[in-house]
Parts: sequence; C-alpha cells; structure tokens
Amino acid sequence: MSVSPALLVLAAGMGSRYGGLKQLDPVGPGGETILDYAVFDAVRAGFGRVVFVIRRDFEKEFRDQVGARYAGRVAVEYVFQSRDDLPGGAVAPAGREKPWGTGHAVWCARAALTDPFAVVGADDFFGAEAFRQLAGFLTRPPASAGGPHRFAMLGYRLDRTLSEHGTVSRGLCRVGPGSQLVSIEERHGIDGASLAAAGLRGDGTVSMNCFGFTPALFPALDVQLRAFLAAQGGDPKAEFYLPAAVSTMIARHEATVEVLPTGDTWFGVTNRADKPRVEAALAALVRAGIYPSRLF
Repeated sequence: MSVSPALLVLAAGMGSRYGGLKQLDPVGPGGETILDYAVFDAVRAGFGRVVFVIRRDFEKEFRDQVGARYAGRVAVEYVFQSRDDLPGGAVAPAGREKPWGTGHAVWCARAALTDPFAVVGADDFFGAEAFRQLAGFLTRPPASAGGPHRFAMLGYRLDRTLSEHGTVSRGLCRVGPGSQLVSIEERHGIDGASLAAAGLRGDGTVSMNCFGFTPALFPALDVQLRAFLAAQGGDPKAEFYLPAAVSTMIARHEATVEVLPTGDTWFGVTNRADKPRVEAALAALVRAGIYPSRLF
C-alpha cells in the first residue's frame, strides 16, 4: 500500500513588498487565506499531513488563525526556520537578520519528513490539478536503487504567472526530452510588457517552487547548504534557493526531475495591489462550483 504524501508549506516569509503577513490575509469569499486553498486541494488529492515551516515570532498567531482551521481534517505539524539553525556549527554573520531562503527552509524540515512530500509556498494558488499531479507522482513505486533520485516539479506558463502591479522573480526552466527538467535560472524584474525585450517567451515554462520530493533530497541539500555557507555565509543578504539546489542535483546526475504540466492558472499576491484580482478569481471559482463557499 502506498504511503500518503505530506505537504510542506513554506510560510516563514514576511512578504516585504506586500507589507505584512500575507499568509494570514483573507482573500476567499468565506474569509479563507490563499493557503487554505492549497491545503483543501491537497487533502482532496490524498495528502495525509501538512507541515508548516514558520518563524517562532509569529507562531501563536499562525497556529490560532491558520492551523486551527484544519483541526480534525488533516494532521498538522510545525517546524521553525531560524537564521541560526545551520549545519556543522556554522554561525550567522553579524548583521544578518533573516533566514537563508527557500532551500534552507526545506532543510529545516528534514526531521519531520520521512515519506514522499510536496513543497509549496504559502502565498500562491496552484490549482486542484497541481495537487492531483503531485499526489499521483509521489505515490508511484520508488526509483530503482543505485540510480538518480526521482523528483517532480509543476511547470507553469510564464505569461500566466505575472503580476499586473509590479515586477516578479521567476525560475525559468529548460525542459528536455521526456519532460525532464534540465535547469532552472532565477530571473528578477520580469513584467508582461517587457517579455520580448528581455528575450523571454510567454509560453516558456517556469518553476513556482511547487515540487515533489522524497527524503533522499536531504543529504544532497545538506551538502549544498554547507558549501553555500562556506562560500557566501559572510554575505548578510545571500540566500540558498531551492530551485538552484535542484538544478545542481540535476547537473551532478544525482536526481532527475519530471516536469508535470498543469492547465490551471497560477495566481498569487506578490504585491498588495494583486489582492483584488485574487479575490475576484477565487469568487469566480466558487461560482463555478469548483470550490464550496466555505472551505473549512
């Protein structure tokens, strides 16, 4: 019998451009947060547990306003991302205030994940199909012993992931034969009006940090985090990005990553002015019967 996968939600970010804890901001018709939809879709797809990566300074607020919604519906656990939670006795430099990025956030959850799991952000709407695709992948028979680890990533069209109210950062993907990911390149300052001028195609594939992994990720992630800290640990603004770590594993032939297509449209609240659009989109999905008027 296959094991129900877990959902790892990265919710430690403050959302500086947005201006507050956007993870707790209601956007659904029934007062739901955007991550309520991710949890709802994951539970419907067969995920059996949700693990939130948060910071201790807003733990009580998060537990009371978010985690409490899911009581009795799915098992919920919390792990904490801290600037000082580092491997090998590494020490954060003076002046460093924030943790070390999405790769570090996943590494911080290493003790909580012993079965296949998906990783998503707390401020993105991925769509029900995304979680069905991930659940299907994560419940497949395991890869053959001795070969590269087998992971997955949801691929979205670039032009369906943009904000009307500012620039965004996106992981631009090269996809090879058999829908295999070749690499991810992080690009910043992207907006719809300048795609062609920037040499970008609207139908290109991007990563929205929506991955499917097994616990085999963690040893390689640990090695890369140690190397990152040795090379860049003195930089108070350096970040260890999950897509870059995945690209390195591919380049080293440590893993293959299947790009799972999805017809759903991603949307999120990168900037505060995005909120009305997100509210309207969710209301339309409720009217269409895709979601109930109240999720929990």
